[in-house]
Amino acid sequence: MRGRHARATGPGGSGRHGLILGICCTSLFLTGLDTTIVNVALPSIGRDLHAPVSGLQWTVAAYTVALTSCLLSSGTLADRFGRRKVFQVGLSAFTFASWLCSLAPSLGWLIAFRVLQGVGAAMLNPAALGIITNTFTTPASRARAIGVWDGVFGLSLALGPVVGGALTGLAGWRSVFWASIPVALATNALTGLFVPDSRSPQPRRPDPAGQLLVIVTLGSLAYAIIEGPRDGWASPVTVCLLAVAVTAAAVLACYEYRRTEPLVDPRDFRQVPFTAAVITAVCFTACTAGFLFLTTLYLQDARGYSPLHAGLAMLPMPAAMTVCAPLAGRYIARHGTALPLLAGGAALALGSSAIAWYLDTAFAGFFALPYALLGAGAGLCSPAITGTIMGGLPAARAALASSIASASRQLGQTLGTAITGTVLIASLRESLHAGFVHAGHPAWWVTAGFGAAILPLTLASARRARSASQRSQDLTTTVANPTSPRGAVDTWNTVRVDASAGVKEGR
Repeated sequence: MRGRHARATGPGGSGRHGLILGICCTSLFLTGLDTTIVNVALPSIGRDLHAPVSGLQWTVAAYTVALTSCLLSSGTLADRFGRRKVFQVGLSAFTFASWLCSLAPSLGWLIAFRVLQGVGAAMLNPAALGIITNTFTTPASRARAIGVWDGVFGLSLALGPVVGGALTGLAGWRSVFWASIPVALATNALTGLFVPDSRSPQPRRPDPAGQLLVIVTLGSLAYAIIEGPRDGWASPVTVCLLAVAVTAAAVLACYEYRRTEPLVDPRDFRQVPFTAAVITAVCFTACTAGFLFLTTLYLQDARGYSPLHAGLAMLPMPAAMTVCAPLAGRYIARHGTALPLLAGGAALALGSSAIAWYLDTAFAGFFALPYALLGAGAGLCSPAITGTIMGGLPAARAALASSIASASRQLGQTLGTAITGTVLIASLRESLHAGFVHAGHPAWWVTAGFGAAILPLTLASARRARSASQRSQDLTTTVANPTSPRGAVDTWNTVRVDASAGVKEGR
C-alpha cells in the first residue's frame, strides 16, 4: 500500500491523494472554525444563559486550553496506535461534544462540553499531519500539501466570525454547534473508506506526567487571569493559582530536560529563531483572538448590531486574508519570512490602534479599514510563522514541530481572550451597552501591543540568523585559507579532536 501511495507528486497528482488531503484539511477547518465561530454568538449566549463577561471568556478559553494541553500527547498516541484510528476517535469525540454543546442547559455545562470538544479537536491535527506526511512522500509534494493545510487553517479562523454571525442571526447561538456535526460525520465516514492507517516504526513513549504538568500550568494560568478581577489580584486564590502555574512550568522544564523522549524538549528553545517564532505565534493569535472577542461584544452590545449584521461587518477580515496569504506564501518561498512578519505585525498593531484611538468618534464604515488591516496582518503572518517553526526542527521531527506550532497558536488564543477580557472588566464601570466605549480603549491597546511585539521578535530572529550565516562564512573562509594570519589563529583555537581516537587536538 505504501508503495502505491508513494507515487504522489502533489496535492493534485492523484485523485485519491487529493481526497485524503481534502479529508485532513476538512478536519482542520472544523477545529479552526470552532475556535472563532463562537465569538459572534457570545452576546446571545450571555443573554440566554445569564453569563457575565468572565463566563463568556471561559466559553472560549475552555476549548482552547483543552486543545492546547492535549496537542503534544495526541501526536504520540497517533504514532503509537495508528493515525487513522486516533483521527477517527478525535472526530467522533468532537462531533459528540458539539451536539452536547448545542443542548447545554447552563453555562457550567456548556463550558464542560467545550472542554470535551477541545480534547477531541486535539486528536485531529497531529494525526492528520501524520497522514499527510505518510501520503505525500516526496519533499515537493509534501511542501505543497502542508501549504494547502496552513492556508485552510488561516481561512477557517477568518471565516469563523462571519459564519457564526450568519448562523446565530438565522437560528440562534446553538446553531453554531449544529453546523459542524454533519460535516464531521461525513469526514469520519470518508476517512474509514479512503484513508490508509499508518504508525511510526519507533513511536515515542507516552509521557503522562508531562501531560499533567502542561494541563496544570495552562489551567491555573487561565483561571488566574480570567477570575483575577472578580477575586482580586492580591487574593489568596489568585496568588496561589499564579504560583501553581509558575511552579508547574518550572517542574515541567526540569522533568522534560531529563527524559530520553520528552513531550517537548526544552533544548529546542535554545535556538533563537525557533523560540522567537513560537513567541511570535503566541502574540499573533493573542492579538487576533483578543480583537475578535472585543469586536463581537462591541458591535452587538455597544452598537446594537444583530449577529448577522456583525458577521457581515467583519467581512473585510477574511477578504484581506484571502488576498494576502497566498502572496505571502510566494514571497516567503523566494525571499524568506522577515518582511511578511514585519509588515503583518505592523498591520495588526495599526488595526487595533485605529480602533483604540477613534473608538469614541468612529462612524460605522470606519471599521472596514481596521478589519482589513487585521485580515492582511493575519494573512502575512500565518504562513511565515508556520514555515519558521517547521524549519526550526529536523525533518524527522516534523510532527512535533507541527504540534508545537498548533499549541503556540492555541495558547495565544487562550491568553488573548483571557487578558483582553480581563482588562475590559477592570475598566468597566457600567453595563456593556453603556460602558463599553470607555472601557474598551485599554483592552484594544493591549491587542495592539501583541501585534507590535512581533516586530522586535522578528528583528532579533533575523539578526541572529545573519550572525549565524556570517559565522558560517567565516568558518568556510578559515578552512579554505588556513595559512592566512586569521585563518591560522582560528584553526589553532577552534579545531577540536577526540583524543581517544588518537588524533591531535589543536590547542
